[in-house]
Amino acid sequence: MSAPVTTTRRAPRSVLISAWAVPVMVLGQFSMLAIVPVLLVLVGTLRHPELRSLRPYSAALAAIYATPLAIWILRPDGAQSLSKDMHPVFLVLIVVAAAAVLVKIYTRSTTTEEI
Repeated sequence: MSAPVTTTRRAPRSVLISAWAVPVMVLGQFSMLAIVPVLLVLVGTLRHPELRSLRPYSAALAAIYATPLAIWILRPDGAQSLSKDMHPVFLVLIVVAAAAVLVKIYTRSTTTEEI
């Protein structure tokens, strides 16, 4: 029996691009449109079994993003856009959560035995 070999796996392109798009869109004041890449990251990690290690990170990103979205929708006197209504702490939390997803994507690896 030989020593285990560590290999790096690639994430699907849609998940990778979406994970990069979330902080760019939120910081660029397109927070409402950021729902699309947030959902793509979440659905992508749930659909692909090899992305199981990313599921907690993508779920955290979706939950953090959903909080200011729900506040904006439910508030009767909210601003006209989510970006203007979102508290800066939520902006930072969303960017940090997206960065955590990206770090996990680039650092995840698997150990497989050589036959």
